[in-house]
Amino acid sequence: MVLAALGVPALAQSARAESHAPLRFGVLPFGGAVESRENWTPLLDGLGRALGRPVSALSVTSYESLAEAIRRGEVDCALLSAKLALDAVSQQRMHVLAQVKRHAGTADHRAVLLVRQGGAPGSLKELLATPERWRLARGDARSVSGYILPQLELFLPHGIAMERFRSELVDTHQGTALAVANGDADVATNNTTDFERFRQQFPVEAERLQVIWESSPTPPAMFVARRELPAALQKKLQDYLVNYGQGRSPRAEAEREILKALHAPLGFTAQDNTALLSTAALDYQHARQRALSAKWVSEEARQARLARIERSYAEQVDALRSGAP
Repeated sequence: MVLAALGVPALAQSARAESHAPLRFGVLPFGGAVESRENWTPLLDGLGRALGRPVSALSVTSYESLAEAIRRGEVDCALLSAKLALDAVSQQRMHVLAQVKRHAGTADHRAVLLVRQGGAPGSLKELLATPERWRLARGDARSVSGYILPQLELFLPHGIAMERFRSELVDTHQGTALAVANGDADVATNNTTDFERFRQQFPVEAERLQVIWESSPTPPAMFVARRELPAALQKKLQDYLVNYGQGRSPRAEAEREILKALHAPLGFTAQDNTALLSTAALDYQHARQRALSAKWVSEEARQARLARIERSYAEQVDALRSGAP
């Protein structure tokens, strides 16, 4: 009884410390880590005031760095690319609160391939005919536009794995575009949004580049939070995001300017884990395509791998629909 009584104040003190500790926000590196952090600062400062709790930004240089920080429990919430969000929800006890809002019926965010103007390869046909001749600059394997969609919609249907290229450089979208512009790579994966931003920041280098392929629309980025966060805090966080930049007040107009720098000019819409079903389908299709294209010691081994992919996808869909871990 004495030990139990002593434990009550300790638990209360721990809860108070938790409520006043900074909310740790993971910043995905759009462009560079420093630039991403600076772009997020105004929104996060306002979020801290709305929550009555400081918000700190964890700025990283790569998808892998952010994924590792999430695995170590160092991130409470983050805006993630669709595949990174799927992994965080499926494996790291996070869930979706909101997603980047897009115009209905538009397809303004797609994966692209970039090459040098007047250089080689000069066409998509030339690129696909001899992939082993070309140096590829691509995104992280968890990047939908930088890896998954180019693989799924272009390379694998032509019987090409990215490993067949002469060499591979893995970098941010800004880094891959610069690699081709500066002659360090022959072709780069990218996306329409980041390439437009690249045009504004590096106009001279952008003039050296041309798009030779474009994908179907990519899934939007997702705002995720740790499931252990108090429900009231999560609701405040969601409401802040959904209302940010909305309306016609001078404050809303200023917020919309901030959103433009965050690749979310229309703001955010409330969502839950079912928003990731389309991403799970893409991930499943990609895994299946890779299995079908790979070389196997036997047909039985191939079928066993395909069966595991089917089971894993079915379990993931059930979990996303039910909200289960």
